[in-house]
Amino acid sequence: MSKTEQKACPCGNPSYADCCQPYLEGKARPPDAVSLMRSRYTAYVLENEEYLRLTWAEENRPSGVIIEKKQPTKWIGLKILRDQEHEDRATVEFIASYKVNGRMQKLHEISRFVKEGSEWVYFDGTYF
Repeated sequence: MSKTEQKACPCGNPSYADCCQPYLEGKARPPDAVSLMRSRYTAYVLENEEYLRLTWAEENRPSGVIIEKKQPTKWIGLKILRDQEHEDRATVEFIASYKVNGRMQKLHEISRFVKEGSEWVYFDGTYF
């Protein structure tokens, strides 16, 4: 694929290679909570459960399946509404649109992120 035919990133940015791909492939770590949020959304789109587990705070990380495959989800888009970062804690409010069985749905969440060492991880979220 040439530079002019770059694949768009599922998180909404124009280039997957210049956005979430380095994070999902383990070549880099997201520098901030918003980048981590975008990369986690992309991991859901690409069904990369390993990345989701890696970027989840150890104390809250689920032990079972993260991506339920009984009802396939088609992710449509991500909209970041606001974000706030302070030292080793951050929040990102977003709306993720998706379809299940052809029906449009929205996930509205305020995600909380913390730093483990020098790396941002997802801690938990509040749904609306």
